[in-house]
Amino acid sequence: MPQINKTRTHNAVPGDGHANPLTRLRITLTVFFALDGFIFAGWVVRIPAIKHQTHASASSLGLALLGVSAGAVVTMMLIGRLCRRYGSHPVTVVCAVLLSLSVSLPPLAHSAPALGAVLVVFGAAYGGINVAFNSAAVDLVSALRRPVMPSFHAAFSLGGMLGAGLGGLVAGYLSPTRHLLGLTVIGLLVTAVAGRTLLRLEPPVRQVPLVADDRPASDEGTPRHPHRPDRRTRGLVAVFGLIALCTAYGEGAMADWGALHLQQDLDASAGLAAVGYSCFALAMTLGRLTGTALLERLGRTRTVIAGGGTAAAGMLLGSLAPDVWAALIGFAVTGLGLANLFPVAVERAGSLAGPSGVAAASTLGYGGMLLGPPAIGFMADWFSLPAALTSVAVLAAVAALIGFVTRRSAGG
Repeated sequence: MPQINKTRTHNAVPGDGHANPLTRLRITLTVFFALDGFIFAGWVVRIPAIKHQTHASASSLGLALLGVSAGAVVTMMLIGRLCRRYGSHPVTVVCAVLLSLSVSLPPLAHSAPALGAVLVVFGAAYGGINVAFNSAAVDLVSALRRPVMPSFHAAFSLGGMLGAGLGGLVAGYLSPTRHLLGLTVIGLLVTAVAGRTLLRLEPPVRQVPLVADDRPASDEGTPRHPHRPDRRTRGLVAVFGLIALCTAYGEGAMADWGALHLQQDLDASAGLAAVGYSCFALAMTLGRLTGTALLERLGRTRTVIAGGGTAAAGMLLGSLAPDVWAALIGFAVTGLGLANLFPVAVERAGSLAGPSGVAAASTLGYGGMLLGPPAIGFMADWFSLPAALTSVAVLAAVAALIGFVTRRSAGG
């Protein structure tokens, strides 16, 4: 059992009269998660305008957009080491500043290669803040001894919906340069306020990790040096990383191919096709908002198994249904199923190996987001788009299978 430093009242567990600093830390981290989603969605909705500005073809734009994921993947392991050395709180603040500044760069690019270069910078900041604030959230989850990780990812989703909605409203009035520069100003202001609070709050002392059914792990099953993982721990981190990969594959596929499937294969109008991803994203947000209650009832392992199975069934319906409305229902069910898989995977990896575990699982997850869209594109050419989208169902089922097979070794 780790010793608790009695001079740090913010490390106390709920119920001892000293939980207020933990509450403030939870609110502050929630703000950073929402800011991340807000800025990223604000950039995404201006992609068509940036494409026009750079005179990029569809293929060259696709290669340029890979810069975001490439920058994130390359940076994540480095950020994990920086979090171990300097702490996740200051790294979160620095990455938030870099993210806010870098979102203003894409309108300055006037060719696809230049766009790809600035998106590597943006992706590096985006990946960095994801590792940093997820690492901070893992420590807070340990201190609270409640599975609240999904609530942070719900804040990211809500921030994304707000950023996309605002972007849609101002797209007809503001140029991409002014819009994204506005996001920079908002991001810096929010970071100045929330970052000041975050830097004042030291990370909570890590408690004994909770196993998959939310009971404290025994001393025998707890890694002696959670930030210096042994071979078995690294293997478990890789397992949770694979679950993250399966989830991110599905998210990337839905974002890039869902609307096209509805319009091309089911003859939906452009407006109705756009609703497809909204159904998926809204269902995922609702799933994450209720994720803590679900985890407290089912535990982590059963949540992964149930979520993977639900997502697999939903995507089979979404990809193979002959009717648009049935497909929309399938997309929503898929969002509900996938909602809590990534948060659980990252939290468990972080509880086992600290920021390095978060970085490893996140890197694998973003690898899935990199792999998904082009893989589905190739499969669509070889077979058909509906057949290609069933690969999302296959990987969701794989995530459920991994959760079932490793339920004992993973602590559940």
